[in-house]
Amino acid sequence: MEKLPKYTHANGIDYVLAGDYYIPMLALPEENRPIGRWGRMHQNYLKEFRPGYYSSLLLSGKLWAYLADLNEQAQERLDTITAQMMAVEGVTEELKRTSQMDWVQAVNSIRNRAEEIILHEMIYV
Repeated sequence: MEKLPKYTHANGIDYVLAGDYYIPMLALPEENRPIGRWGRMHQNYLKEFRPGYYSSLLLSGKLWAYLADLNEQAQERLDTITAQMMAVEGVTEELKRTSQMDWVQAVNSIRNRAEEIILHEMIYV
């Protein structure tokens, strides 16, 4: 009986010998960026309402990068919307210094509205 090589390469894929069979040595690409809050929310949405697209991203190895990019974009958009709304509504450091509770109420209101915009524009689509 002929001794089979431990490793082989065919069709652009590396294989390792396991018993009498060659098993492909597949690995997903490494992604170290966190997916964060927005990425996790979108991942859950994809799992529940778009399972085909979710599976496609997962099997192609692009899911983690996609979610990390979406998280970064959503956070930048949230910061931009919040800053714009604060400028329009006159929520300034002067208000913070003179009336802290009014400032907190205004900022919380702005943040909640900005988060709703992000959810409808980027997460649940």
